[in-house]
Amino acid sequence: SQEPYKQCWGLPGGVLRIDLDESLESTARRVAHERMKLELGRIDQVVAIGGANRDPRAPWAMTVVYRCFVGEDFIPETGKRVDEFQWLTLAEISRASSKGLIAFDHDDLISQAVAGLRSDVQAMRFSASWFAEPFTVPELQSFCESVLGEPLDKVTFRRRLDVHQVLIPLSGQMRTGPFRPAQLYVLSE
Repeated sequence: SQEPYKQCWGLPGGVLRIDLDESLESTARRVAHERMKLELGRIDQVVAIGGANRDPRAPWAMTVVYRCFVGEDFIPETGKRVDEFQWLTLAEISRASSKGLIAFDHDDLISQAVAGLRSDVQAMRFSASWFAEPFTVPELQSFCESVLGEPLDKVTFRRRLDVHQVLIPLSGQMRTGPFRPAQLYVLSE
């Protein structure tokens, strides 16, 4: 981060430019490209928050947070006003926050984003932008377990998928490997 949080971790951010941006989403896309050299896929707005005392440089500040899934192999490049990037786990963010090493209120914004994602997963609301299609049920379960941070019962998970009518099987399409073939699916709309 820049001053006043120079030695702290922060989310990459920027300001809305009325001469460049047609919408909040286009601002997020432009800023992601400028800060990380990242062309965003589908993005979802997480929260919009504003108020006094959020940024010591201004009497009032507003932030609109978006989330976007990137591949595990994505390595951000430093762009404008970015010194360094590092992926942090939630535990690492929590430790850094307890030491005052997270800029502004970004730890709260991250917590809100994680809580919203976990809520979506628990409610069986998935987006095709979250993982590659087609996929197997065990792959989807593994994704859900990583988001929720806990193991899920296989039978209960499959039952919930059926109840919520989340999946469409791809007729005759299987993924083969060292074990028995697994049915491939896509998400229902």
